[in-house]
Amino acid sequence: MASELYNTIDAISREKGIDPQIVVSAVEDAIVVATRKYYKTQENLRAVLDKDTGQIRAFAVKTIVDGPEAVQDPLTQISLVDAQKIDKGAEIGGEVHIPKATDVLGRIAAQLAKQVIFQKVREAERDTVYGEYINRVGEIVNATVKRVEGQDYIFDLGKAESRMPKKEQSRLESFAPGERVRVVIVRVEKASKGPQVVVSRAAPELVQNLFQTEVPEIYDGTVQIRATAREAGERTKIAVMSKDKDVDPVGACVGMKGMRVQSIIRELRGEKIDIIEYHEDPQTFAEKALQPAKVSRVTIIDPALKHLEVIVDDSQLSLAIGKKGQNVRLAAKLLGWKIDIKSEEEKRQEVEQAMSQLVTNVTTPLESVPDLGEGVIEKLNEAGVTSVEALADMTPEQLEAIPGIGPKTVEKISIAVNNYFSSLEAGEGGGPDFQGPEDQPAGEPGGEELNVAPLDAGENPVEGQPTGDPQADDATGVEAVPHPDTEDLLEREQTTEGITMSSVEDAPSADESEVTAHDKHPGEDNIPREKQ
Repeated sequence: MASELYNTIDAISREKGIDPQIVVSAVEDAIVVATRKYYKTQENLRAVLDKDTGQIRAFAVKTIVDGPEAVQDPLTQISLVDAQKIDKGAEIGGEVHIPKATDVLGRIAAQLAKQVIFQKVREAERDTVYGEYINRVGEIVNATVKRVEGQDYIFDLGKAESRMPKKEQSRLESFAPGERVRVVIVRVEKASKGPQVVVSRAAPELVQNLFQTEVPEIYDGTVQIRATAREAGERTKIAVMSKDKDVDPVGACVGMKGMRVQSIIRELRGEKIDIIEYHEDPQTFAEKALQPAKVSRVTIIDPALKHLEVIVDDSQLSLAIGKKGQNVRLAAKLLGWKIDIKSEEEKRQEVEQAMSQLVTNVTTPLESVPDLGEGVIEKLNEAGVTSVEALADMTPEQLEAIPGIGPKTVEKISIAVNNYFSSLEAGEGGGPDFQGPEDQPAGEPGGEELNVAPLDAGENPVEGQPTGDPQADDATGVEAVPHPDTEDLLEREQTTEGITMSSVEDAPSADESEVTAHDKHPGEDNIPREKQ
């Protein structure tokens, strides 16, 4: 039959939820500490609790050696001869227990033993609580509000107390002492005052557990919850998918007339819940996740970094972003992707800016300006001016600030650049202002008729002599046609008015010297009036 002391130890063990042997060891350690303090010795002491009698005995344990000369430490060693005086069966290498009286310990030693027992029991209790709840992180448990400490709620979990800090609470919820609520164990911390179990009402796992409780299809695995994003007290987005093609995952979670989801909303004190169908394609999933906004298009920018760009209509931008960015923030958490959301107008401006940068980045080297000397180009390059565009944007004062460039050089540079751009505008660069022969009037630069070489002053264009510059071996000149042949040609082409008009209007204009040198054409009166 167990003693009264042991029965008390057993009751304490059951109350604290620890092993009785831990309490017994604590009592024995306390007696050892008290005995060492009373006897003021450094001997190796040991205490034993007799379960049946409840008596606690203390011993000094020493190792048996051969003879007195072999004893090196009298506190831990004893000779064989001395050991046999205490225990006749003692042998070399064994241990001998020398009893120490405990009934003389006194009040101070007993108080010290009490403190040691309490300390050992508290440590054992902490280890027990930590070992039990560390493996239950993420689990939903029923807890009772025990008290309120500042902004924190203290819950009673049965075997331990738990704490719910402010950041783990929903702003829509408040509790009174004695109220029972469901909480999520989010972590277990080892603190100086013991293991601290931290619970939460803001964790996404709480919503998942509530759906599992309310929706049978989720409980039996037909419908799966693939992702959850939550901002407690504001909004929750939950993505679900069905393993059975005949089961609508969203409809199953909503329930008949919304009864299932409304029950969860009441549990969460009115928190909004968006139920979204899960898709493996991130672009389609992003469109669903940004509901209720309508998405125009989704583009994957970087699959490795999980970066998406979403374009919405201008009228849908604020809805897609949500209040304080909540909608797009929850969608990004749900997808696990970074989302850049832009309106159609913002995207258009971005494209235009990119195009303008491409155009701006096109530079023309200074060597393209033929009138700039090599020395000037070298000085400009040393000053960091390497393109014609950059040179054209500089003011005369900026140019004069460059070493080796004076006012005359600035004037030369200005003329050279102006001539370069003028040549581009005149068509040498194939620019949009280029005018071909058909677009320019005769007599102006670039307006000469095709295949007609310019005439030298005083030369008759109808005397049958070749035109063009013979010294330059001009192959573009054609032989002038005498007047009679011209008259026959006109008669043959009377039906083609456009050809005749072009032959008259496109004739090269002569200067005043040519007008005085040429009389009226002999056959001019023979030309019909409407053909002149």
